[in-house]
Amino acid sequence: MLSEDARRRIDRELGKYPADQRQSAVMSALTIVQDEHGHLSSALMDAVAGYLGMAPVAVYEVATFYNMYDLRPAGRHKLCLCTNLPCALSGALEAAEHLKARLGLGWGETTADGRFSLKEGECLGACGDAPVLLHNNKRMLAGMTPGRIDALLEELSK
Repeated sequence: MLSEDARRRIDRELGKYPADQRQSAVMSALTIVQDEHGHLSSALMDAVAGYLGMAPVAVYEVATFYNMYDLRPAGRHKLCLCTNLPCALSGALEAAEHLKARLGLGWGETTADGRFSLKEGECLGACGDAPVLLHNNKRMLAGMTPGRIDALLEELSK
């Protein structure tokens, strides 16, 4: 189930931890597998558990706790907007309403064309730059006013 490339990349991550602490690489392993497959199915999480020598439930706990993991297919552009208190106090609730209206989505939904998915984030760790949006778990965008959201959506629609 895990490709040779995924195993090689996970092995590189495993090298960062003591041999008896393989489970420490679970987040990296899940990210590698999700990047390769687009989301984490039960079979993929089971494969990660087996490769790391963990109980499957321990892998599921990680995958369901953190909002960077997708347990079903997501759009090509996954947008995760932090709505935690510091972001909310700095305009995230207004940004969320604007983003939902522009995309015609609620939290956890994907556009019919598969282009955009919208997730609500708990904390992205950049409170001083609020409101903050994370694009595809890789690109952090700060100060996401409705105008900046419109510019981002235009950029991603090309």
